[in-house]
Amino acid sequence: MSVQVLSPVTGLVAPMSEVPDPVFSQSMVGSGVAVKPSGGESQAVAPVEGILATLHPHAFVISIDDDKAVLVHLGIDTVKLEGAGFTLHVAKGERVTAGSPVVTWNPTEVEQQGYSSVCPVVALQTGQDALSDMADDVRVNHGDPLFTVDS
Repeated sequence: MSVQVLSPVTGLVAPMSEVPDPVFSQSMVGSGVAVKPSGGESQAVAPVEGILATLHPHAFVISIDDDKAVLVHLGIDTVKLEGAGFTLHVAKGERVTAGSPVVTWNPTEVEQQGYSSVCPVVALQTGQDALSDMADDVRVNHGDPLFTVDS
C-alpha cells in the first residue's frame, strides 16, 4: 500500500540535507523532505490520515498503520521554546484526516527567537528507496503532495 504524504505547511520544498540538524540532514530517523515555511501565523496540518502517536507543541508523529509513521517537526531546536507560540488543536491518540489542523504556530516568531523554522517531514524508519514522487525546490501550500511512501 502506497501512502501520499502532504505538506503540513505552506512554503518552499528543500532537500533534507539542508536541514541544520544532523538527525534530519543525515536521515538518521528516516527519509523525507523539508519545507521552509512562509512567514506569519499559520496552521500545520496532518500530512496523512492516521492516529496521533506522538504530540508535542513543536512536533508530531502520525501512525498510518503497524509499520508506517510520519514525523513533522516545526522548526529546529524549537523544543527549547517549551510550547510558547504553539497552539494544539488535537490530542494524542486522536484519529486525524490528511489536511486537518494539528498546530497553529508562527514561523516568523520562531526565527525572531533565533531558531530555524524549517520543517522536516519524515517517513520514519524508511530509506530513500521507499519514497517516490518527491517534490523538490517548488512552492507548496499546506495539503499539497510532498512524496509517496511505497510499501
